[in-house]
Amino acid sequence: MSVEELVKKSSEAKKHSYSPYSKFRVGAAVMTTEGKIFTGCNVENASYGLSICAERTAIVKAVSEGCKEIKAIAVATDMDDYVTPCGACRQFLLEFGDDYDVYLTKPDMTYVKTSPKELLPLGFSPRTLAEYNRSRKS
Repeated sequence: MSVEELVKKSSEAKKHSYSPYSKFRVGAAVMTTEGKIFTGCNVENASYGLSICAERTAIVKAVSEGCKEIKAIAVATDMDDYVTPCGACRQFLLEFGDDYDVYLTKPDMTYVKTSPKELLPLGFSPRTLAEYNRSRKS
């Protein structure tokens, strides 16, 4: 699947957004290393803290189907600027690798490419815990 198709899928996923409070629709499409695509949208809740972002929805769908290796993710909003994932989503993205492609998109289907490590420099990752556990065994 091409980047353009992944971007299109993220835009299509945005149509399913449940955002009655913020009116801020977000869609995401994750491509796994096996080439499978999982989409997600943001789902808000009257108790705002229980809302879930599109990026996390798509990744959770992938993981729940046994896919944990991400090759790329595209994120779509209705903004005319490139919108980055929130802090919680940046941390969530980093959980599944620091060097895969993250495409931030606009409604006109243009995009810019970044990565989890660029979105969350000095982030707390599985590597951090692995290094900590190795140091404790010494």
